[in-house]
Amino acid sequence: MTSRRAFLAASIAATASPFVAAAQPPTKTWRIGYLGPVSPSAGARLLESFRQGLRELGYAEGQNISIDYRWAEGRPDRFPALAVELIQLKVDVIVTYNNAGVAALQRATRTIPIVFASVGDPVGSGFAASLARPGGNITGFTGLTEEVSPKWVELLREAVPTVFRVAVLTVSRTLAAYPDRRECSDQNCRLWQVIEGAAKAVKAIPQLHAIAGPDEIEHAFANLIKDRAQGLIVLPHAVTNANRVRIASLAAEHRLPGMYPDSEYVEAGGLMSYAPNYSDQHRRAATFVDKILKGAKPADLPIEQPTIFELVVNLKTAKALGLTIPQSVLARADRVID
Repeated sequence: MTSRRAFLAASIAATASPFVAAAQPPTKTWRIGYLGPVSPSAGARLLESFRQGLRELGYAEGQNISIDYRWAEGRPDRFPALAVELIQLKVDVIVTYNNAGVAALQRATRTIPIVFASVGDPVGSGFAASLARPGGNITGFTGLTEEVSPKWVELLREAVPTVFRVAVLTVSRTLAAYPDRRECSDQNCRLWQVIEGAAKAVKAIPQLHAIAGPDEIEHAFANLIKDRAQGLIVLPHAVTNANRVRIASLAAEHRLPGMYPDSEYVEAGGLMSYAPNYSDQHRRAATFVDKILKGAKPADLPIEQPTIFELVVNLKTAKALGLTIPQSVLARADRVID
């Protein structure tokens, strides 16, 4: 009789256990919005770094998170509508990595947390009250571009000492409309001012070539060749990044050694880049997302600055341009593309 009772008890427990399990509250699925400034293919490397960071923290798509993606395809005019779309989806947090994208999100919401994997001058751009205490719904990583930009001029001159006239290609509606800089309301306008000062220190002559959009790229190259530019610096922007292959190709066609704001340009055939490791910053942006999903407020999460910088040199491009990069530059390179 005792064994029969034990058998019946075990049977009841086995039958009941699925119902007990079903009664447990389901794991919450957090909803993340991701606003990319370029195309899915152009942004694939950085996106994968962000997803890797999420996986390292125990998040998996389809299990405890879902990610809604929107891509501006290199067209900043699309940001406002895409920002509204993500907000209407009632996401828990939004991740992006572009000043224009952050600005569009800021205009669209003051409540949904926004994490930027990289922007220039977040305080000067009005995204935060200070780096230590952002004070609003936005936090993340700076790109330190204003601090880095003098190195672009110095390294280009050191790598190619024959370069004196340096064309600076920038997407800036302010500079395109006001080349005399009587107004300077965007990041690349401020970068140009920094480069102007840095160029004097290394006896370089900077030449501004500001465009308002991708349709003006070929015209800008025609103008800089007319101005007898000997080298090229490209300032960071979603438009130039989305067209980096085209820009690197035009630089090669006109035999212009170039310094670029991201290693992806160098992988596309550009000569050199000096920049934060943006893949690392995207991976680490996941830690901001994790803290916010666990209850932290963006206002209380200090904005972090880059800790890893990379100098990347494309020796194949140097050879095609007939250049010998000095050993003093190659010794400092973090990566050399043969």
